[in-house]
Amino acid sequence: MNEIDLLSRARQGDRHAFEEVLRPVIQPAFRLALAMLGDRGAAEDAVQEMALKGWRHRHRIRPDLGTARPWFLAIVANECRMARRQRWWSVLRFAEPVEREAGERDLASGIDLRNQIERLAYDDQLLLHLYYALDLPGREVAQVLGIRMGAVKSRLHRVTRRLRSQLATAEVTS
Repeated sequence: MNEIDLLSRARQGDRHAFEEVLRPVIQPAFRLALAMLGDRGAAEDAVQEMALKGWRHRHRIRPDLGTARPWFLAIVANECRMARRQRWWSVLRFAEPVEREAGERDLASGIDLRNQIERLAYDDQLLLHLYYALDLPGREVAQVLGIRMGAVKSRLHRVTRRLRSQLATAEVTS
């Protein structure tokens, strides 16, 4: 059975087909939720909740796309956005490491990058995680975000340029 038939059957309420459609997207969905929420338990909860929401909203599956990945990742991204608004994510902030040894330079630069990414607007964080962490093609990133491919390219360019500038500034002041 091809993917389009499977998506059509899932959309019509075939539970087995729906499970087959979700199977390959659960792991990328979890990685996205973990990147966006920063907490393994919260990411697991979000993906599980989204599988249930996905079932309830299966009529929105688009078989003509040939994959459910953009549809499901968009649901997960929205759930993460809601979770961050409703929970302690925006309240609890840990202090940055005070002292760095020479051997910790790579780790420190990774921490600096993560801190700078966390300071970005939610949509910019999501864009970076979809494109770089999940390694989605630009076409799928556009589908998940509901924007055009050209917008993906220009936003990626602007966000990465801004990150480079912020990291360079942070390195100079350290």
